[in-house]
Amino acid sequence: MILCYAAGDGLGHLTRLRAVLHTLGREGPVTVVTGSRFASDARVTEGWDVVEAAGPAAPRPDEVIVDAFPAGLRGELTGLPSGAGTTHLARLLRWDAYRPLLPANPPRFDRTFVLEELDPAHHAYLREVSDEVVPLTLADPPSEPVDVEGWLVVHSGPDAETLQLVAYAQDMAAAERVRPPMTLVSPARPDGLPPHVVHLDVYPAWVPGPDVERIVTAAGFNAVRQYAPWRERHRMMPFPRSLDDQYTRAARARGGR
Repeated sequence: MILCYAAGDGLGHLTRLRAVLHTLGREGPVTVVTGSRFASDARVTEGWDVVEAAGPAAPRPDEVIVDAFPAGLRGELTGLPSGAGTTHLARLLRWDAYRPLLPANPPRFDRTFVLEELDPAHHAYLREVSDEVVPLTLADPPSEPVDVEGWLVVHSGPDAETLQLVAYAQDMAAAERVRPPMTLVSPARPDGLPPHVVHLDVYPAWVPGPDVERIVTAAGFNAVRQYAPWRERHRMMPFPRSLDDQYTRAARARGGR
């Protein structure tokens, strides 16, 4: 059994886990420990057992995968189940903000997969607590394209951010003197969404159909990675996060790094 620790309340951790398990060809029972508000969405967690708890727990796993935060979201992980293989999935963090959360006895890992360029101090820390640190390029499970015309805005919330992204798209369209059809892909239609913007609840939503002219997202890990093949039509608005550095990620993507 594979036990995946995916702290956080959003969609990103779960989407990343799906890609990692697919990329590595991991099969068999999977238990995900998460506080995500999307944990009850069968499209997201299909085939997984979901446990809402503070950390890894019984049954005893064969492998433990810790996503994003090497010692948990709040530094709550100090050890992992004995006898299990241990893997960490490393993405860009605001390391100066996360480093004070590290416990005195942090978990050690058999391997750390680096999924994007990290802060040098973050990378150095992972070398100290991992037997090996290697890059991993993710591939998502196959999915159907989002077959709409015009501009596509994709965000899982919160609603205030979703509306900001829609406004950003509208401002771009006005500046370019175009009036494309607009479609929002989001788990729920936010109050205040302009009536001309079509709302779809689709998951996954990372493959644009042939008639999608522009893609507008935040600068989370999955959005930047998944839309990289369509970079020429992808526009990002980074949002402030306590631990995720969307601004650096967006700057790198815009600069071609």
